[in-house]
Amino acid sequence: MKRRIHIVEDDIAFAKMLTSFLERKGFEVTSSVNGKSARAILEDKTFDFLITDLKLPDDSGLDILVYAQEKQPAIKVILMTGYAEVKSAVKAIKRGALDYISKPFRPEELLMVIHGASDLDKEEKPAAKKSDHSNTGKTNFVLGVGETSRKFNEYIKLVGPTDMNVLMQGESGTGKEVAAQAIHSFSKRHQAPFIAVDCGAIPNEIAASEFFGHVKGSFTGAINDKIGHFQAADGGTLFLDEIGNLSYANQIQLLRVLQERKIKPVGSNTEIEVDVRILAATNENLRVAVSEGKFREDLYHRLNEFSIQIPPLRERKEDLFLFVEYFLDSANKALDKEVMGLSPQVEQAFKKYSWPGNLRELKNVIKRSVLLTNGNEIPIEAIPREVLYAEPIHTAEEENFSKESNEKKLIIRALKETGNNKTKAAKLLNITRKTLYNKLEYYNIDL
Repeated sequence: MKRRIHIVEDDIAFAKMLTSFLERKGFEVTSSVNGKSARAILEDKTFDFLITDLKLPDDSGLDILVYAQEKQPAIKVILMTGYAEVKSAVKAIKRGALDYISKPFRPEELLMVIHGASDLDKEEKPAAKKSDHSNTGKTNFVLGVGETSRKFNEYIKLVGPTDMNVLMQGESGTGKEVAAQAIHSFSKRHQAPFIAVDCGAIPNEIAASEFFGHVKGSFTGAINDKIGHFQAADGGTLFLDEIGNLSYANQIQLLRVLQERKIKPVGSNTEIEVDVRILAATNENLRVAVSEGKFREDLYHRLNEFSIQIPPLRERKEDLFLFVEYFLDSANKALDKEVMGLSPQVEQAFKKYSWPGNLRELKNVIKRSVLLTNGNEIPIEAIPREVLYAEPIHTAEEENFSKESNEKKLIIRALKETGNNKTKAAKLLNITRKTLYNKLEYYNIDL
């Protein structure tokens, strides 16, 4: 059966070109020129893929993404943009997009993204992904060699064998799910299921059903009994990504399960005992969310039995080319290529770039570049313009790669200058003592 693709593109000529190309590759393709017609078609027909421009005459590609996922949870969405804004692309990935692709691009690049989704089909994205039990212990976790990575690795190995709940914080694209899989692989539960759930991709109104399951007839559309994520992860690990996106009502339900270790499917009067370890992740500062009343403090402490701050790629510059080698090998296998490495010019460009999209962005750049490379080395012409022409990061010590890393250094320096006196350090930094404690926890500073 042909896989079905819908394209939303106001450039009619470009849409026709993509449609013709994909039809020749065996897909069934339809298209819309604006958001209004796309929404009507998504309401009426189901598709395997939605390919939409980020900027539409009457709509936003991000809004179309959300609408498509509400109507068809299994649909995979690819964003096209002529603006090459990494910030928008990262936002799209965070909201559940399969990938993004910057215009102008060759149709073969789009085909590569579509074919790459075959692995995701096995993982049941975006709601839940089950690990392959036959490969337990094998993850995509790359052991770094830098000081930042060594400390991070030690935490992973230290907490892995325990049954402690772990809260991981870090920017989008830093590899929080990969870290969670590594913790699971080090645990005594490694032979049991690892279930990953993107909390930001689950509409609030069906969250209870997704987490706890439901019985047939419990609500409109409940045509069969369904096992929720907690029951599916029984005996194993449940990874809750973007935990800060849960509504307050859902937070209360989650807290109750963590306290009582029992779930009740929607529409059922029977409680089911579950044995699940919780690993949670967020790119927000949950302490701030707690202080603002957006996140329950009791749930925060339940989740935060052990915390890990996942460093951004710009703070792991010693490991940059370890990740490059890993993603290069992965891209070669996926594309049946034999690209051996980077040209000297590309190496310099990679060193200067700040990688705001972190490991996810690096992976995408490597895969795209391998596709465009005909020789043994990735040439400068193959890397995206935003990487090539990015402003270099200038700092006094060549190490202050971001506002956050600079802030962390200032805090450490203030503590040392005041003999680790928190009150004096806060005054020196011109912040309150409470703010200092929040930042000490956020940056995982323990002096």
